[in-house]
Formats: sequence, C-alpha cells, structure tokens
Amino acid sequence: MTFPAWTIAPFVLMLAAIAIAPLVPSLSKLWDRPRNQLLYALVLGVPVAIGVLAVGEWHLVVDALVEYGQFIALLLSLFIVSGGFFLRGDIAATPRTNAIFLAIGGVLASFIGTTGAAMLLIRPLLNTNAERKHKAHTVVFAIFIVANCGGLLTPLGDPPLFLGMLRGVPFTWTFHLFPMWLFVNVMLLLTYWALDRRIIAHETPEDVLADRENITPLKLAGASNFVWFAVIIAAVALIPSIDAEEIVSGHAAWSGYVPWREIVMIGAALCSLRFGDRRVRYQDNEFEMGPIQEVAALFIGIFLTMIPALAVLRAAAPSLHLNEITLFVFTGGLSSVLDNAPTYATFFEMASQLPGEPRVADVPELYLVAISLGAVLCGAMTYIGNGPNFMVKSVAESAGVKMPSFGGYVQRAVMYLAPTLIAMMLLFIAQPWWLKAIGALLSLLMLIRITVLVVRTDGVPGRALARLDGLDPDVRGTRPAMPSGGSSRRPGGAFDSPPRPEER
Repeated sequence: MTFPAWTIAPFVLMLAAIAIAPLVPSLSKLWDRPRNQLLYALVLGVPVAIGVLAVGEWHLVVDALVEYGQFIALLLSLFIVSGGFFLRGDIAATPRTNAIFLAIGGVLASFIGTTGAAMLLIRPLLNTNAERKHKAHTVVFAIFIVANCGGLLTPLGDPPLFLGMLRGVPFTWTFHLFPMWLFVNVMLLLTYWALDRRIIAHETPEDVLADRENITPLKLAGASNFVWFAVIIAAVALIPSIDAEEIVSGHAAWSGYVPWREIVMIGAALCSLRFGDRRVRYQDNEFEMGPIQEVAALFIGIFLTMIPALAVLRAAAPSLHLNEITLFVFTGGLSSVLDNAPTYATFFEMASQLPGEPRVADVPELYLVAISLGAVLCGAMTYIGNGPNFMVKSVAESAGVKMPSFGGYVQRAVMYLAPTLIAMMLLFIAQPWWLKAIGALLSLLMLIRITVLVVRTDGVPGRALARLDGLDPDVRGTRPAMPSGGSSRRPGGAFDSPPRPEER
C-alpha cells in the first residue's frame, strides 16, 4: 500500500526535534529529560500507528515494534556490559601514545559498539592527557575514529548496520567494508599524529615534565565482562530471533514467537550487572541508565513514524535517478545532521526498489556499500550525527576540556574528516576511472599535508620536537625545572592558559 506524501510529516518532525532541540537553550533543558522525549515520541508515533492499523496494514506496525525491540535489546546489552570496564592509569601523553589509544578504540568500536568503545576509552585518554593544556583536538579525533568511523566492520559496531542485519544483510557482509575502514581510519590516525606533534610543541616545559613524571601503569578493571561481550557477539551472529514475516503470514512455529537472541543478550547484560565489580561500574565509570533511556524513548517514535515515511520513499525511489555516489552523499549528508540509524533505514528501503546485480538483502550491493559508508562515517561530521558524539563531548567538558562549539567542531570536521571521506568515496565507491584518479590525487595531497605538519611544526626546531615526543631521554637536563607549588593545572583538568587556535 502507498501512503499520501503528507504522512511523512511526523517522521520529519521527529528527526527535526532530535537535531534542533539540543541546540536551542530554551528547549534543551526540557528535551534532556527522557520522560519528555518519550512523551514527544508517543505524541507523534501513536497516531501514526493507529492510522496504519485503521487502513488494515497492521503487519507494518508489528514489523516496526519487533524491529524496535531487537534494536534496543542490542544497544541496551552493549551499553550495560561496556559500563563494567574501566582502564586505570596515566602514561606519557606523546602523540604516539594518543594515536595508539585512538587506534585501539577504532578496532574495539566494531566489536563492542561505538558507544561502548567511546565510553571505555575517553576517560583514560583524558587522564593520560591531564597534564597537557591542549587536548580538545584529541577529543575531536576520538569522536571521529572511536565514536564513528571505527564501527564499520560488524553489525555490532553502529546501529545503522544492525538495522541492516535485521533487514536481511548477513552478519559477515560488513567485513567487505574492511578496505574502506582501513583507509579512513589510517588516514585519520596519521593526520591526528602529525597534528598532535605540532600542538604538543606548544606545551610549556613544566607541563611536559609533569606528564613524564606522573606515570601510573595502565590496568584494565572489569576484564570478566569480555565473557559477556563474547556471548552477545555469538548471539547476534548465530542465534535466531522473532521472524515477524512468518508470524504475519501465519507460518511461524511456536519457537518463532520467542526472541531467543534478545533473551541471551539481555541475560548476558544482567550477568554483567550481577557479577561485575560495582565500584568499577558506579564509581569509576559513573554508570547511569540515562543515555540508553534517551535512545529508547526517541526510537519508539522514530520506528513508528517511519512506517508511512518508508512507504512514501520506496514509491519515490525509482524516479530519483539515484546512483552509488548520490546515495553516499544523501545518506552521509543527512546522517551528519540527523540520527544515522533512521537515515540508513530510509535509503536502504529506497535502494531496494532500484535495479542492479549482485544484490544483498534485495539491495544492489554497490548501493548498499554506499549507504552503509555514508551512514556510519558521516555521522561524525557534527555533534548530533551519532549518539556517542555528545556523550564524549559531555565527558570531556566535565573533565575541564574546553570543547569547540557546534560550528567549531564542524569546521574541524570539514578540515580533517571531509577530505578523507571524499577521497574514500572516489577511490572505493565511484566507478569511472577518472574519479578514482581524482581520489588518488586527493589522497596524495592529504599525505603531503601530513608530511608538512610533521616537518614544519610551526617553526619549532626538530631537536625540541624530538625531546617533546619522548625520543630524547635527557628531557630534564634540557628543560627548566618545575616551579615550586606543584602542578600547573587547576582541579578538574581546566587550565589557566586558553587553547591555541589549533583547538578552537
């Protein structure tokens, strides 16, 4: 059945509120409460569901509610288990160390989710950089890599990919995205390493010395939670769930009505809560259910209002002349300002109406690659593109880091992330050879920029940079001693001197 175009309005209002309300001071305090978010979601979603039921399309409501339950069960399980980890310690905050932190986070994000990886690593990363004044750029790149681009390899990594799995994409299909994952994350890591070498050269000798002296070996607390992560991964990959289509058609056996996968995932999460270290969870990680309550409240509205919106977009898809490049651009552009999960679902449905072989989950594979890359990677372009972005920003600001404004963050994303994504699109998605040649040229220009950052370091002599990067063991002999009175930083990680232009 087709729905009239105006039925897309509740979906648009739902996404508009998610994008705009947190940025409007008069609305943000009200919007921050999950109860108010749930009320708004139900005000929009329930009338849509009633309307769909009234026209006899009850199976669409069943499908949406089943998919919502599966989606929230995964996010809830990953959120709870990741809250049981904490990485203690403080090591020297060299560019190499920070880049290794981000690289580890980029790998973990695909297996414990971008939210779990970001929450696991952001506090240790801030602790490691506590003696440095300039660290906002490190948090920005943590959002780029750990909270977004790292989560590309499995359906566990980012919610859009899990929605794809619920629509029939095989669990292992996302491994085909490994070349794109590697290209984007390596390019971002090299850019960060070169930028951090330049910025660390402007740290005061006192802060550099304090960072070298205040060393505590790293130690992972709550390692038993890896068992529960393994259980969740196995459940997603191997255990079936409710098959809404069989239920609607009346062909489901009794076992088809049991959400086996979700039962195992929630059971693993409850075991993590019951048997995990409460001090690690509630004191070190300051764990609370607020973030997942917000996600659950908003997505019930998204899943219900999407019902007619997806039908309208499916009907319009054949007339839009979509291709692999426009699908990446449209999916990525909307994912940067709206939530990337419903954006993925929208374009997934549109692409399913387009011709092309081979097909994955009834979507031309080339188009599915473009949609997956656009949704996951471009969610890093703004603070509101992916849920973990704001969470990382909030943790950093609570630690005294002066983070860029919304516009300042977008400026950094345009400078460092957008060229990488454009080069990736031209190299791996575009088909004409001349576009691939442009992608190769753009990649070469980015490597040249990285080299210039390393070599020039804003006029700082190479010998001084070598000392700052930990290559010269005789740091104390070449630096002034710390002034009496202890640390140069204020409590909570805030500093007297403002960030340099590189961080604003």
